[in-house]
Amino acid sequence: MWTKRLPAVILIVVLLTLTGLFLWKGQKGMIDFEVNNTAGQRIRAGETLYRQEDGHYQFKYPPFAAFLYVPVSFLPLPAAKFAWFLLVLASSALVFQLSYALVRPEAKKAWVLRVFPPLILAKFFLRELQLGQINALITAMLLIMVTVLIRNEDRPGGGARESCAGVLWGVSSALKPYALIFLPYWVLKKKWLVLAGGGLVLVLAFLGPALNYGLSGNIQVHGEWLDSLSRSTPGLLSTQDNVSLIALFIRWTGRAQLSRALYLVTVAMLALVFLFLMIRGRGIPRGMILESALLLTLIPIVSPLGWDYTLLSSVPAVMLVLNSFDAFSRPARAFLILNLAAAGLSIYDLMGRVLYAKFMALSVITLNFLVLSAFLAWLRTKGRA
Repeated sequence: MWTKRLPAVILIVVLLTLTGLFLWKGQKGMIDFEVNNTAGQRIRAGETLYRQEDGHYQFKYPPFAAFLYVPVSFLPLPAAKFAWFLLVLASSALVFQLSYALVRPEAKKAWVLRVFPPLILAKFFLRELQLGQINALITAMLLIMVTVLIRNEDRPGGGARESCAGVLWGVSSALKPYALIFLPYWVLKKKWLVLAGGGLVLVLAFLGPALNYGLSGNIQVHGEWLDSLSRSTPGLLSTQDNVSLIALFIRWTGRAQLSRALYLVTVAMLALVFLFLMIRGRGIPRGMILESALLLTLIPIVSPLGWDYTLLSSVPAVMLVLNSFDAFSRPARAFLILNLAAAGLSIYDLMGRVLYAKFMALSVITLNFLVLSAFLAWLRTKGRA
């Protein structure tokens, strides 16, 4: 009985500890939330969201995303931060719980999936909390989407579930466009209701800011968003925390034009590998779980502005490979352990300034999660997931 309650007890202790840390020190952080909270205030006032004078702290999300911050923008900043902190904390817990429920581990491995994925990925979730980011919320919504579709496969319930899943995908994409990585997947899977539901949400999200700016102002604010991205993105591609493929190639070659070409070729190769894995997965029950886990893992790798903390979306991938740990050969197991340990222990305070800077300059963390993706691919080629 005690062993069954242990994960819940640990979770409660962790949540209380993190809340205590926030009340002690957290209110001085969450700089990204401050930027987004300001965007919520600006859209309420009908003011422009994207201002050059904001410098590095410009709002970088689509105009619709500012609406998400409108409710908390009415609160005093300390209270708004605490409310957002609790939302990110709840989303993080939900990401682990949904991933666990999707993977459905064997009884003897249940504790492994409860303990090790949070330890391996702790640095990314803690950074998410420290910045007051939105990625845990987006990942939770996408995992709910996958859960709804899997349940629809297990117990067909008509098109309503697929439409609801599409709405979740559409909202996620409207808040952070990296969720559009699922678009070609839905086309290949012929999930037309998902596409319809998501497409409708995206259209409404595009039109939404017109409530504040009018139709012409809406076009203008979207143009300002694209202009802001075009001006800020090149300077962010080689920053230390960027874990994208294009950042990897820029660091390795030092040549921007060559890096773009290598990036496009590599993304095309990953797309072909993914297509091959989909074909191999035909007929495998609940095959969408591995495919979705792979897409979620690849989000920060293929997105030009893929920050290291966005790798928190790899929770289902980590759980899948750990659940199938016995299927790998001994050398593969050792390599997997080394790979996950390198990813989880790549902490600034642990490694020190010089070693951590070298680690990130070599884009080792990007390679870690490409290796994780390769383990997922192996499981699919063997028909194990």
